[in-house]
Amino acid sequence: MSTATDTGRQAPAGERVADWVDGRLGIYSMAKNSMRKIFPDHWSFMLGEICLYSFIVIILTGTYLTMFFHPSMNEVVYHGSYVPMQGVQMSEAYASTLHISFDVRGGLLIRQIHHWAALIFIAAMIVHMMRVFFTGAFRKPREINWLFGFSLLFIGMFTGFTGYSLPDDLLSGTGVRFMEGAILSVPVVGTYLSFFLYGGEFPGGDFVARFYSFHILLLPGIMIGLVVAHLTLVWVHKHTQFAGPGKTNNNVVGTPLLPVYTAKAGGFFFLVFGVITAIAAIATINPIWALGPYRPDHVSTGAQPDWYMGMPEGLVRAMPGWEINLWGHTLVLGVFIPLLLFPLVLCSIAAWPFIESWITGDKREHHILDRPRNVPTRTAFGVAYLAEYMVLLIGGGNDMFAQYFHLSINSITWFVRIGFFVVPVVAFIVTKRICLGLQRRDRDKVLHGRETGVIKRLPHGEFVEVHEPLSQGKLHTLTSHEQYQPVEIGPTVDENGVERKVKATEKLRAKLSKGFYAENNQIPKPTAEEYKEIQSGHGHH
Repeated sequence: MSTATDTGRQAPAGERVADWVDGRLGIYSMAKNSMRKIFPDHWSFMLGEICLYSFIVIILTGTYLTMFFHPSMNEVVYHGSYVPMQGVQMSEAYASTLHISFDVRGGLLIRQIHHWAALIFIAAMIVHMMRVFFTGAFRKPREINWLFGFSLLFIGMFTGFTGYSLPDDLLSGTGVRFMEGAILSVPVVGTYLSFFLYGGEFPGGDFVARFYSFHILLLPGIMIGLVVAHLTLVWVHKHTQFAGPGKTNNNVVGTPLLPVYTAKAGGFFFLVFGVITAIAAIATINPIWALGPYRPDHVSTGAQPDWYMGMPEGLVRAMPGWEINLWGHTLVLGVFIPLLLFPLVLCSIAAWPFIESWITGDKREHHILDRPRNVPTRTAFGVAYLAEYMVLLIGGGNDMFAQYFHLSINSITWFVRIGFFVVPVVAFIVTKRICLGLQRRDRDKVLHGRETGVIKRLPHGEFVEVHEPLSQGKLHTLTSHEQYQPVEIGPTVDENGVERKVKATEKLRAKLSKGFYAENNQIPKPTAEEYKEIQSGHGHH
């Protein structure tokens, strides 16, 4: 940049300030290289943007709510504008939430936007991670970014839990009571953890203030750090992209950051904000005034957690009430075992990139995404996990399903217990067969072309359907994927006739590799020779 023109005229003040800043921070040279960064143009990448924009909405609305919320469990008598609650004794937290809902201008709308944005944030993260999982976007060099995304989801779930526990209403109090039971089931230290968290015997007098600190300081601070780290790695590693003509591991085909992508992203942010606001204005969520303040001896009818906590709730409800009594102490296995299973299931998801990399032995960088059908075993595992989650979600709401569908709650509980083991297996088998069927159809399309529905009669009387050859771009999409070969153990005897000991991990890896990539787990791609033979006229088209 220059501060003077060729005629000696001094540059405008704004330009001089920009030149001064750039001379010390190097912003211009950095921006020059970064602002033309290319982003792929595919609808599925908008899922990550929904996560980011809903998180921004949460921060903005949460900041507004903190100005009016009192995180205290001190008892007061309500004298606000909501007549049915006047004269009722309640905590300051509950009274301030009523104040926000009925006396603060726009308070109820902001509360609902905040709650809906939290639900959409978790939902968008799950769908976004599903897209990353099913397309293999977690492979090298993005394993760490997968862990960042998983950590965001995990922490986001508990941030949501602490958030809807703050009003101290009957519904949220029931959820906090559930958490207390889970903590007490931990052997040896459970009681100490409970007393520390609640400030004494449940409900204590401190849990709202402590949850408030977690909710507005600790957990959001960690999440903001993870978001920044996640976006930084996306920027450094560049975007993945779906296979297509001109797309390779060494380039990105799409639109530049400025001005195209920035304009689209800005518009999409306001669209997401508007949709969340419209939902919040139309659909009431968490009407605490209809439930009343929390009382330890009361339980809200039909009390259900937010949907993303359905898995731990379902595990506890479906688990038999097993107990072990030792030396005067009771170990409540009916709660403690689900408490162990829940993080184990989540950790298996977090570790998947490293498991798959070990099985395949593939240490290369991948910037081209997989089509889910071309990796049937991975896709089947993902669907099996989702099926497991749906079964546990039914278990978490077994009383509501029994009420609305006029079923026995015991029958639903037994369905969940059996389905926990059966449904994922069935989902795995069915999904894998569907993927293999789609691979066969793709192979047939490559070799014979697209079915046109036109029937042609040959000179010798045979009727055949006319097939239209695929374009080169479509052929590339259907045949560009890699097909791994199963890992072999190799010779167990060396050149000197000495038998080597095969490690158990080596055997396990070879067995798992066959389960992923053996003959019956992927359909071979058409070879160039097969394609040329068909196209040369040895088949009817």
